[in-house]
Amino acid sequence: MMSRPTIPFDSPFLLGFDQTRALIDRVQRAAGDSYPPYNVERIGDDLVRITVAVAGFSSSELDVTLEGRQLVITGKREEAAKPEGQYLHRGIAARGFQRTFVLADGLEVSGSRLQHGLLHVDLVKPDQEAATRRIPISTD
Repeated sequence: MMSRPTIPFDSPFLLGFDQTRALIDRVQRAAGDSYPPYNVERIGDDLVRITVAVAGFSSSELDVTLEGRQLVITGKREEAAKPEGQYLHRGIAARGFQRTFVLADGLEVSGSRLQHGLLHVDLVKPDQEAATRRIPISTD
């Protein structure tokens, strides 16, 4: 049995991070799946673009959703007509997929577009001011 690696969220000084641990576990499992291939690139200071290779999928077969802080990209193949001939080599995958990305707080999806077999999903991080709040101390 493989033991769980120790991560910083095990510290007694970090309270309420159970969801973060579950999130890390989920991300580690998803990292093992390599289909479809994707890129994540920073474009400027406040824009991140995820590009997923979805050759052969139409926009009606793709779905981009935001579930809490998870960006989920799904591709579902419609039943295609059988080709008249036989494949001598079939290197283009014809299966559906689900690719999940966990977004940091503050990142927002600004849009997506399908172009030349690549699905681009743009994420922006609006300027946020650091907030410091004084907590009143009550006395008994």
